[in-house]
Amino acid sequence: MREFGFELRLCAHLERDYPVVSRQLGTSVRAAGGRIVDVVCLTRGPDFDARTELTPATIPPEILAADVGVGRWRRVTDAFDGPPARARSLAERGRDAGFLELARRDGHEVVRQTVRYPDDWVGDIVGIENKPDLDTPGNLADQLRHDVSLGVLDYAILATESYVTRAHLNRLPDEVGVWRVDVDDTDPIEVVREPTRLDRDDWGLEPGETHPGSREVHPVSPDAKAIQRRRVAERAYGKGWRTYELPGCANIDPDWGAEAGIETLPFCAYKDRLVAAASECGPDCPGYEETEASDVDFDAERAARQAWTPESGSVRHQSGLDRWT
Repeated sequence: MREFGFELRLCAHLERDYPVVSRQLGTSVRAAGGRIVDVVCLTRGPDFDARTELTPATIPPEILAADVGVGRWRRVTDAFDGPPARARSLAERGRDAGFLELARRDGHEVVRQTVRYPDDWVGDIVGIENKPDLDTPGNLADQLRHDVSLGVLDYAILATESYVTRAHLNRLPDEVGVWRVDVDDTDPIEVVREPTRLDRDDWGLEPGETHPGSREVHPVSPDAKAIQRRRVAERAYGKGWRTYELPGCANIDPDWGAEAGIETLPFCAYKDRLVAAASECGPDCPGYEETEASDVDFDAERAARQAWTPESGSVRHQSGLDRWT
C-alpha cells in the first residue's frame, strides 16, 4: 500500500500547480485498459474556462463524436449510431451531464447540444508514473516506453522516493522526466531530469501482445491519438483524484495532514499510514472500530483547490432557436 499513499499525497501537492489532477486513467488507443497511468495532470488551453462552465461531469466520447450540433433538433436515432436503445442511453447520459437537451417532437425523441464544445480547452497532458521504490521496478520500463512510443501524452514523468542513480536513468527512455519526491516536504519535488515533449501530432506505436521471440506493435494515426487525448482529458476532468473512501472506523483521522494543507485523506491511526479503504478496512482488520463515516464533501474540496465547478452544466434555454423547430 506504500504506492497508494504516495500517490494520494503527491496528488495533493500537484493540485497546487495544475488546474486538473486525476488518477488511474487508461491511455491505450487499441487495448482498453491496456495502459493505466497513475496520475494525469492537465494544463490550460485557450478555451479552458469555457469547459469549466459546461459541465462538471465527463462527456462520453461517443457523444462528442456524434453529429448533434447546437441550435437544431435531431432525432436521437439519427444522431447516434447503433440500436435505438443505445442511442437513447447516450442521449440521456448527455442530458444528465448538462451537455444535451432532450425533448419529444412530432412523436419522436430529439436532441441538441446546449452549447458548442470547446475543442481547444486542453493545453498539455502530463502523465506521471509512481514508483516509490526503484529497487522493485516491476514492468516500469515497459510502461514508460509505451507512453513514449504512443505519444498520447505530452510529457511522461517518473516519480520516486528513491535516490536516482545513473543506472536507473539509463534503463528509462531518454524522453521520460524523473522526479525525486519527498511527500513530507512542503516543496516535495526535486527534478532529477526534465521530460522531453512527446510528439502528439505524429503517428504513434502502441505495443501489443507478447509472443515467444516477438511482440506486436500497432501503428496509431494522429487522428486516433487526438480522439484518445480528448477521451483522457474528459475523464480526468470529470473524475479528479479524490476517488477513495473514508471508511466508518474510529481509527480513521480525516484531519491528519490539515496543518500542512493536505486535508481529508484516509489516514489510519492504527496502521499509522494512509489506507485503501476498499481493500484494507472492515471487520477483518484487528484495528477496526465501527462508527459512522466522516461526512466529507469531496466536491467542495476539489472545487476549492482545482479549476472545476460542481454547479456548472445546468441546461440552458436557447432564446430564439425554438422558432426553427
